Amino acid sequence: MKVLAISSSPRKDGNSDVLCDQFLKGAKEAGHEGKKIRLSELGISPCTACYGCTKSGRCVKDDGMTEIIEELIHADIIALATPVYFYSMCAQMKIMIDRCLPRHKEIKDKKFYFIVTAADPEHSAVDGTLAGLRGFLRCLPGAEEKEVIYGTGAWDKGDVYRHPSLNAAYEAGKSV
Repeated sequence: MKVLAISSSPRKDGNSDVLCDQFLKGAKEAGHEGKKIRLSELGISPCTACYGCTKSGRCVKDDGMTEIIEELIHADIIALATPVYFYSMCAQMKIMIDRCLPRHKEIKDKKFYFIVTAADPEHSAVDGTLAGLRGFLRCLPGAEEKEVIYGTGAWDKGDVYRHPSLNAAYEAGKSV
């Protein structure tokens, strides 16, 4: 299977980024093909609601989102990883979700894993983030949420190396 991990952390090797790597490590060890996309390296800009895509099925912007949407369409398993900022997903993830508008119906029959990290140690601290991610899945035909990997209580860069989420991400990847 083709496994795609979308890392929305603006910090390379940040906590959610590290958990993406662990998820892919498990998936690759289980014999699957894996790829990670770091949104902050592709320079995607926000949707401007111009609706130019309604006629062509393609966004009028020519940026990294063209690659991302193709990867989303062709993946079997997708892990969406985000740090929690002010009890919501980070801007990079939200921008990517919004930019899926022209072709979101083509992202169909996918299994999703959510990887969330937050300074707050309570799992409930990511409820707003999960609501947004689940809202995205509601718009995708046949989307299925498989698991949430909680990196709660991880504030400083590297905190996940001493956190149960490190192994949880790896095991989730192996289980795909």
